[in-house]
Amino acid sequence: MNKKWMNSPFTYALGMFALMIPSQAFNSFYSYYYVEKLGLGVGLATLARTLYLIWDAVNQPIAGYLSDRTRTRFGRRKPWLYSAIPLFMAAFVMVFAVPHGLKDMDLFLWFLVSLILYEGVATILWVNYGALFPELFRGNRIRAKASAIQQGFQIVAILIGSALTPLVFDAFGFGYMALIYAVLFGLFMLLCVMSVQEGSQADAEPKLGLVEAFRETLKNKEFWLFNIANSFAQTVNGLLSSMIPFYAKYALRIPEAQVTFLLASIFVSVIPLVMVWYWIVNKLGAHNGWRVSLAVYALSVVPLWFGQGLASGITFGIIVGFGLAGFLVTPPVLNSRIIDLDTARTGQRREGVYTAVSGFITRSSGLISALSFWIIGMIYGYVSGDDPGPNPDLTFRVLICVVPFCLLMVSLIISLFLKPFSVNEDSRK
Repeated sequence: MNKKWMNSPFTYALGMFALMIPSQAFNSFYSYYYVEKLGLGVGLATLARTLYLIWDAVNQPIAGYLSDRTRTRFGRRKPWLYSAIPLFMAAFVMVFAVPHGLKDMDLFLWFLVSLILYEGVATILWVNYGALFPELFRGNRIRAKASAIQQGFQIVAILIGSALTPLVFDAFGFGYMALIYAVLFGLFMLLCVMSVQEGSQADAEPKLGLVEAFRETLKNKEFWLFNIANSFAQTVNGLLSSMIPFYAKYALRIPEAQVTFLLASIFVSVIPLVMVWYWIVNKLGAHNGWRVSLAVYALSVVPLWFGQGLASGITFGIIVGFGLAGFLVTPPVLNSRIIDLDTARTGQRREGVYTAVSGFITRSSGLISALSFWIIGMIYGYVSGDDPGPNPDLTFRVLICVVPFCLLMVSLIISLFLKPFSVNEDSRK
């Protein structure tokens, strides 16, 4: 590959583009597919998600620890990434290529096994891809640039994975949709990994033992405050994506084909609004900008309660897009700075462990989302698409407005306890 593309922010961002297309399609439509289309009960769907999280609690930190200790002539992360690409493609297709006629426990078992396989391989990809960011890009200025480019690619991928997906599965079915997205993922992820050249300085570092590595991570107060606050906001991202198809059907009462326009109103608007938020963050600083973005995100979901029909749904979707854009801007820079401070304290570059534990905290937010769906469903009587209960309209207005607002307020309160990091010459580079 041409040297100018090696370790380029643009080619690195292709990895985010590749990962987010299937990930967004999964997050937005797996609940809708299994619960609404295939008739799996919300209780069984929640149980499957809970069992996955038990497995995820183990594989996330181990994946990070093993990645940090890997030493090959190709680097620490690349061998893991190359190995996981075909496995992820197969697992993603399995999630949506459900054999015809599966019901009840058979459907639950298929969902559980495919979920565990999909998320297990996704862990390897996300941990190793995320661990490359603070290693490849040193200093806040280049990180801000790389993050901006990465968010641009991410938003385009989110748009494809959410807004375009209803058109794709309506035309080809869920199984072929998964196959198309798996091929796109494989092509762009290979281009990303081929463009990465890892540094050799980590090879000379002594290897921390497993217990010692996690003891240091658990002692990092800034890391925990930042990631727990972000996890509640990340729950909202997943909840909004997964609930919009239900909200469109039961609250807005629009045809399934028009869900594309509703999703597009959120994610298309994010593209220019990210630039607005970069201006705001530059004025306020990273910490204050992050906090303001959480408050704005919380307020942006309130109008969804009043949605009636496609026009109001699109209008309120654009407002949500403004809140979402703010949340996407600052986390990569702040998280990388936390890793830098850990390196200065321990003499170790442990991007893998930090990315893994951060990923586990973020993914744990999926349990909050699943439990919210189950609890609110029980309160208002929603069981599945076959048994939506007496008031599905109210069910999904609560899930898409009230629950996200409460979660974001919790996130904002936690963020107030995170003090600004000390600024030194390295952070200005």
